[in-house]
Amino acid sequence: MSSTAPRSTSRRSTSQVTRSDPRRRGSPGVTGTRAPHGLQRPRNDPEQYEDLAAVWWQPRGPFSLLHWIAKARAALVPPAARPGAVLVDLGCGAGLLAPHLAGKGYRHVGIDLSPSALALGRDHGMQAVRGDVLSLPLPDGIADTVSAGEILEHVTDLGRAVAEACRVLRPGGTLVIDTIAATFLARLLAVEVAERIPGGAPPGIHDPALFVDRRQLVALCRSHGVSLVLSGLRPSIPETIAWLRGKRSDASMVRTWSTSVLFQGVGVKAEQ
Repeated sequence: MSSTAPRSTSRRSTSQVTRSDPRRRGSPGVTGTRAPHGLQRPRNDPEQYEDLAAVWWQPRGPFSLLHWIAKARAALVPPAARPGAVLVDLGCGAGLLAPHLAGKGYRHVGIDLSPSALALGRDHGMQAVRGDVLSLPLPDGIADTVSAGEILEHVTDLGRAVAEACRVLRPGGTLVIDTIAATFLARLLAVEVAERIPGGAPPGIHDPALFVDRRQLVALCRSHGVSLVLSGLRPSIPETIAWLRGKRSDASMVRTWSTSVLFQGVGVKAEQ
């Protein structure tokens, strides 16, 4: 659910960082998970998803929150408007969106860099394609809907990721995203807190240097013909407490006015 191509040195600049820039894999001096061989991986290292392949579908595992978010993301996906409609799922991981698309009428095509995650996604009915979200192996306008869930905070070039998502989207098609805001509060909650509680996030999975500037995201989408409307998202507190106590199998995500931590976006690509 990540990308290794370089993000620009400034979110306002189009210049590229070099391959030696530490942010290509993670912030300098900030470590992530331990690999099976005992070495410490940097934050945002895509190889972490291979290390965690066995836990994607554990109902009470380290990806639990991703399951809850996937359900909330699917709620923004409109029913297919035509036979043979395609939904392209960027950073699809192990296909967590798949169960929530049942009955919506799409051919679900998932794009990810992780071979093990893609194999799991196939087991859940997704058509799996290995590829980088910064250079999608898909033709223009193939998708009736593009889902970019929990991926933009991993890419190292936000502008390219948005451009690719909008390129493969048909005019009149829907873009659905969720990601993490570039704020102090998000860094505190999504990294310092979430990595220390069950189901919150695997340690080291995020590099806060790559969290997403909301104004820039909206402007980038607009430049590609998509008017993105944002809303905040958070877990239901009572349901999360019940889940932590073993009294629920999952928890709901609740929409909120604040987009300063986790947020969703939905927009339609302008007709040409």
